[in-house]
Amino acid sequence: MRKQFTNPAVYTIYREPLLIVEGHMQYLYDETGRRYLDLLAGIVTVSVGHCHPTFVDRVTAQVSTLQHATTIYLHPNFPLLAKKLASKMPRGLDVTYFTNTGSEANDLAIQMARLHTGHRDVIALRNAYHGGSPSAMGLTSHSTWKYPVGGDGNVHHAINPDPYRSPFPGTPEEIASMAAADVRDLIRYSTPGKVAAFLAEPIQGVGGVTYGAPNYLKEVYAIIREYGGLCIADEVQTGFGRTGDHYWGFQNWDVVPDFVTMAKGLGNGAPIGAVTTRMEIARSLAQRIHFNTYANNPVSMAAGLAVLDIIDEDGLQENCRVLGARFKDGLHALQTRHRIVGDVRGKGLMLGVELVRDRATKTPAKEETLDVMEALREMSVLVGKGGLDGNVLRIKPPMCITAADVDYALEVLDQALSQAAR
Repeated sequence: MRKQFTNPAVYTIYREPLLIVEGHMQYLYDETGRRYLDLLAGIVTVSVGHCHPTFVDRVTAQVSTLQHATTIYLHPNFPLLAKKLASKMPRGLDVTYFTNTGSEANDLAIQMARLHTGHRDVIALRNAYHGGSPSAMGLTSHSTWKYPVGGDGNVHHAINPDPYRSPFPGTPEEIASMAAADVRDLIRYSTPGKVAAFLAEPIQGVGGVTYGAPNYLKEVYAIIREYGGLCIADEVQTGFGRTGDHYWGFQNWDVVPDFVTMAKGLGNGAPIGAVTTRMEIARSLAQRIHFNTYANNPVSMAAGLAVLDIIDEDGLQENCRVLGARFKDGLHALQTRHRIVGDVRGKGLMLGVELVRDRATKTPAKEETLDVMEALREMSVLVGKGGLDGNVLRIKPPMCITAADVDYALEVLDQALSQAAR
C-alpha cells in the first residue's frame, strides 16, 4: 500500500521495514508487541518520552477545548510559550516567532538577518544540515540531500572544524583556528565584503555528531560580526538540555548568538519550530505582512509548554549529563576492543560512533554500519546513521532513558560490532 500510494522519496532504513504501532517513554512496539529500545527518538524529536503521561494529558486537554485559532485572535498559549522560552535564553534573546518545522525556522532567521543587516550573503558549514525546503536546502551541505534545481547562490560553505576529518594538521584548537580563518577568507574572496549571517549547528546532527574545538565558534562569531553579520545557532537537535551540561548547545562553546532556531524536541513529536532573537532584529519582519496559518496553534503551543515543564520536573537535562557520560565512557571502552570504531564523540545524549574499515586511512565502513544497525535491531535496539557516507551511528534517545538502558545498549552494541567484523 505504501509503495503504491505514497511518494517513492519516502524511505525506510532497515532491509526489512519495521512497523511501529505504539510507544511509551523510551520504548517502541511493533505490531507483534515486541519492544524496542529507541536510541534515535524519532530522529531526535521525542525529547521527554513517547506518550509521556503528562504530555498526553496536557495536549489532549487542549485538543478537547480548542484545536485551532490563528494569531489574528488572542490565545494565552502563544505568548506563554514565548515567555517560557525567553526564561531559558541569555539576556536579550526574548522575542520568538513560532513555525511548524526547523526548515521554516532557519528560513525565517535568514530572512530576518538579511532584512536587518541589508546584506544577502550567508556563511554555513560543510557537512551541515539545516532543512529540506527549497531555501534551507541551500544552507544544507550534503550532496545526498540537495536536488539539482537551483538554490540560494548567496550561501557559501566554509571548511568544517571537525578535527577527525579536517584537511588541516594540528591540534583540535589549531584546526579550529584555521577553519575560522577560512571563514574570513571566504568572506573576502566570495562575498561583497559584508555578510548577513553565519548559521551553524553547535553539534552537527545529520552530519554525524561533528563539532570543532571550544575556540571555533568564539573566533567565527567575532569574524562574522566584524563583517556586519549576525550569528544563528541551529538548536533543532542540540537544544533543551540534550547535551547535558547546558540547556542550549551553543552554551557549551561560551558564545551568545543573535538568533536561536529550534524545532523537533520542543514539540516531542508535535509539529512546531521557533526563532528566538532580539526585539530590534525582530522588528525588521514587521515592515510587511507576515503570517503562518498553523504556527502558534493552541495545540502545538500546549505541547511546547508541556515539554519545557516536563524537562524541568523530571530532571531530564541532568539525566542527559549523567547518562550521557556513562554512555560515552562505555563507547570509548568499545573503541579499545573494536578496530572498526574510528571515533567516539558527542555531548550528553547526543552521541556518534564513526565506523571505519581502517583507522589510518579512515575509509568509511558503509556496509558494516548497516550490518551493525540490523544486528542491533535483532537485539531490540534502534539507532540511526549519519555522516555524508552514512557510517556514523547516531545515538540520540529520548532523554528519559535509564542506566539499565544504557548498559543494555552497550552490551548489544559490543555484540553487533563483533558480528560486523567477521
